[in-house]
Amino acid sequence: MRIRKLLIANRGEIAVRIVRAARDLGVPCVQVHSAADSDMLAVKLADESIEIGPPPASKSYLNAGAILTAARETGADAIHPGYGFLAESAKFAEACSDAGLIFVGPSPETIRLMGDKAAARRQAANAGVPTVPGSEGVIEDVDEVARLADDLGFPVMIKAAAGGGGRGIRIATHAESFTTLAIQASTEARSAFGDGSLYIEKVIPGARHIEVQILGDGRDVIHCWERECTLQRRRQKVWEEARSPALDDATREALCHSATDLAQSVGYSGAGTVEYLFDESQGRFHFIEMNTRIQVEHPTTEMITGLDLVAEMICIAGGRPLQHKQEDVTSRGHAIEVRLNAEDPENDFMPNPGTVSDMVVPDGPGVRFDHMLYSGYQVPPFYDSLLGKLIVHGETRDHALARLSRALSELRIEGIATTRPLFVDLLRECPIGDNAIHTGWLEEWLAMKRQKNEEASPG
Repeated sequence: MRIRKLLIANRGEIAVRIVRAARDLGVPCVQVHSAADSDMLAVKLADESIEIGPPPASKSYLNAGAILTAARETGADAIHPGYGFLAESAKFAEACSDAGLIFVGPSPETIRLMGDKAAARRQAANAGVPTVPGSEGVIEDVDEVARLADDLGFPVMIKAAAGGGGRGIRIATHAESFTTLAIQASTEARSAFGDGSLYIEKVIPGARHIEVQILGDGRDVIHCWERECTLQRRRQKVWEEARSPALDDATREALCHSATDLAQSVGYSGAGTVEYLFDESQGRFHFIEMNTRIQVEHPTTEMITGLDLVAEMICIAGGRPLQHKQEDVTSRGHAIEVRLNAEDPENDFMPNPGTVSDMVVPDGPGVRFDHMLYSGYQVPPFYDSLLGKLIVHGETRDHALARLSRALSELRIEGIATTRPLFVDLLRECPIGDNAIHTGWLEEWLAMKRQKNEEASPG
């Protein structure tokens, strides 16, 4: 069963990425858009486009009914959800199936199981994958879970069972703050995801965040090696690498095979990511969650493996079995991705939408820039601030770091503030090349930088 026409139910740089993968496969594509996005790059590149609602995402990109109507009106037989919005909605995947449409992603049952992070922890444990010590399920009684937190020992992380992107998470350092923080996390999760249920995990001090890219066709599963995603701000990834410089070969093999074991246990179909915390001091990894979609940082994996993960998703959804055996998926060199957001790092990362007056895209060997921009484009204020990702590849990590420095020096986006200066500073002012980092490292470095600037400023 081959996909005849693909509707893209997303926006921004991932929509551009999907359009290009589909056209490489000879699949015509329809780009949906809100009233605010009629001039976005993906609309210009797609074969067709259709408006689905006003600017608020709740009335457009999260409006499942409008998206299904758009598919029917344009004759699309498949929908790619990208990441975010409806990408991990089991209800939307079911609605696509009920409407006779192909959902480019795993089954609704898999999305529902692995999207409930507490249930995913149980599934991982059943598959023999190590998990972070914590609650067996979601929080039903805050007082009871407070007692469990006492047993685990503080600090503990209070986490939303649904959703992602760092929302619905609080860290309790002592019992006195636990209840208040649990209520805050639940309220935030309910507002963001419509589900306020929580669970808790023991905080692993100094941990690194490492994830494994997997591909499955519902029968077989392979891994495409791992990515390091430790540099984060407010639990949002800003810098990713493939492969992780922190792992030895034996740990890498065990980590990647644990990811395929978990994906195999749920009959996974499509592209997905299994995420872990890595305790470098102990040499141990612990499962934290699975993302049942393509990830923002997928280009780093593509750079080291030569695979087109988005094209693989489309082909698998269209009924083609996996074309790669595990032994065929080799990696070469080292890749780094940095996320360019419309935010001002000199002003506490305030969002900075506006008009791109001019731009220069870096080029040359080993450089890739996945983005949504063109000169004259008006960046709307209604959505996530991600503009694009700058990805580089080198024969070694040092080579990749040098290439990133060169590519950043070439990159120019005029008219709006971006996070480009953050990465220039990281390469110039701190020991990023030494690789002595953890998930809280970037926040600490930014705080020290801010304090130095305040002390140096007059008055």
